Amino acid sequence: MIGVVLVSALAAAGARAAAPASNALAQEVVSDPRFRAAVGVYERDFDRFVAELIKLTEISAPPFGEGPRGQVYAAMLKEAGLEKVETDAEGNVMGLWRGTSGASAPLLAVAAHLDTVFPAETDVKVKRSGTRLIAPGIGDDTRGLAYLLAMIRALREAKVQTVSDILFIGNVGEEGPGDLRGVRYIFTQGKWKDRIKRFITVDGANLDVIANSGLGSLRYKVTFKGPGGHSWGAFGAVSPAFAMGEAIARLGRLQVPKKPKVSYNVGIVSGGTSVNSIPFETSMEIDMRAVEPAALKDIDARFKQIVAEAVDAENDARSTANGKITAEIKLIGDRPSGTTSPETIVLRQVAATMGAFDKVPVWETSSTDANMPISLGIPAFALARNAASRSGRGHSLDEWVDVEKSQAVKDFELATAVILSVANLP
Repeated sequence: MIGVVLVSALAAAGARAAAPASNALAQEVVSDPRFRAAVGVYERDFDRFVAELIKLTEISAPPFGEGPRGQVYAAMLKEAGLEKVETDAEGNVMGLWRGTSGASAPLLAVAAHLDTVFPAETDVKVKRSGTRLIAPGIGDDTRGLAYLLAMIRALREAKVQTVSDILFIGNVGEEGPGDLRGVRYIFTQGKWKDRIKRFITVDGANLDVIANSGLGSLRYKVTFKGPGGHSWGAFGAVSPAFAMGEAIARLGRLQVPKKPKVSYNVGIVSGGTSVNSIPFETSMEIDMRAVEPAALKDIDARFKQIVAEAVDAENDARSTANGKITAEIKLIGDRPSGTTSPETIVLRQVAATMGAFDKVPVWETSSTDANMPISLGIPAFALARNAASRSGRGHSLDEWVDVEKSQAVKDFELATAVILSVANLP
């Protein structure tokens, strides 16, 4: 079994532990007969994987409404044979796979997120077109959830062992409004927060790409308020609309670095009561992103200065006899940033394992659940669950995944080998 082979090999390697990430470990993983048997179990039970993917997809899981899907997933993790299956206070579902070294080895957490971007009333019935399954959220990230279940069962039946314990997680709150609330809770308040030393989120659509950099973001809702009035009778009075327009115009002229890239966007504007009324309130929602924490901090400060300057400009330009313009800046999203270096032991091992499949990882920047542990200095990355050509139309009503069996088995083999190689690092 892998555990026996790898554990004994790692014990023998104690004196030569200077390079724990190696091609040798990768070869031990992929050539071990128990690993081959696990791949065979997945291939044999492929119809069950597809059935579970459909079952989970058809349970609506909007942001802050993941509970029903989480309850079902907890039962499925328990049925798959994990220990200590539980749902924490934030709604994250998790269970423990026992390694041979227990608490003496670094705990690896492997997650997929329960939530989708779609509201509760969305029709999530799965449709078939050949080998394609079509439904909102089926790829992002329901396929990841189903993959973890299939992996756990296959490893257990094939009697595969790992050096490290593995905490398998179905987490809440990955998509936009959730603001990483699931993993934020796990790493700041959860019972495992001090034990997790490595983290993999199964979330993506290209197995050649490893998201090792977390794209940080800050999101705000800015509400401009003023006295309002009739468009004719109160003409000349200050207007929240003009103040907001000035802020947007100034932001649009802001020059930011192209490398490392920094971005900003005003995505939603709203307010007013009628075409012939000076609004008493308008608002805008803004998204700012950067990989470098210092760059994100810089544009954040410049943005807040722009809002203040726009308010002052409007109060200076028009009458404040009935009141002044004010602006309230409310934080609605905060995703931390950072990078797990390809030179870390974990990512060197990932590269070595992918090399055993004649692949070279492409390091990518993305916004995933890995952002949180990366920002805390914990080696973490996002791993796709299928090849690039096997899914599409993410975040749309016609989102699809391809469940053609032969390619799916290859995808399972590579993703599982990567996870096992990390779980067997000292």
